[in-house]
Amino acid sequence: MIVPTMADMMAQGKQPEVLFWVGAAGSYDDRAKKISRAFVKILHEAKVDFAVLGTEESSTGDAAKRSGNEFLFQMQAMMNIEVLNGYEVKKIVTCDPHSFNTLKNEYPSLGGKYEVYHHTQFIQNLISEGRLKINNSTLKGKKVTFHDPCYLGRANEVYESPRDLIKRLGVNLTEMKRNKSTALCCGAGGAQMFKEPEKGDKDINVLRTEDALATKPNIIATGCPYCNTMMTDGIKFKEKEAEVLVKDIAELIAEANNL
Repeated sequence: MIVPTMADMMAQGKQPEVLFWVGAAGSYDDRAKKISRAFVKILHEAKVDFAVLGTEESSTGDAAKRSGNEFLFQMQAMMNIEVLNGYEVKKIVTCDPHSFNTLKNEYPSLGGKYEVYHHTQFIQNLISEGRLKINNSTLKGKKVTFHDPCYLGRANEVYESPRDLIKRLGVNLTEMKRNKSTALCCGAGGAQMFKEPEKGDKDINVLRTEDALATKPNIIATGCPYCNTMMTDGIKFKEKEAEVLVKDIAELIAEANNL
């Protein structure tokens, strides 16, 4: 799979339809790289003209801001905005709700105004435009529950696009007791993923995994690489790896379409 960079595109005098913002997890974490690859396969399948920044992409500054280092956040943001505006980027898609939230809601006041989509919203648009079809027979009959990422759900009220895509897979979507606006955090947000948890009788990701396991799923679907890690760790803690898979929605669609 060839993934062009914005620099390549500019050298050829081209402007892609959309910039794919890969994010730190999608670039460096071995598990999250699989999500990035699955999404790229979907973009190729739908014949989307896209590019990435490659080595010019830096952290959005989300983790710095959430952990209280506003100065570092603004430095990282301004650097990214300079690069994005230099390439005249208008539309961005990302698989990471943290990047989605930061680019969409926090960059505009610093001079970075873009049309920003979470990958579930973008895939939904591709379907409605007739550019992508989902095979609803590959995963038919599987029981799936969806974990709402905080920065997609409560922070941006994006609840329907991931659920719409899951339903199109022909699976049995079973909601957890805490879902949508009442969904419980996986425990990774706010830079919590990079520190040890405070004292308590249970880690948040284990508690959230218990919410998911109560639905007796075959698959826990996620829409965030950090949620994916936390839920996977929860499944390992509960010793349910042989019975329950944790997959990003992009991976499920790529699998359903044999991409």
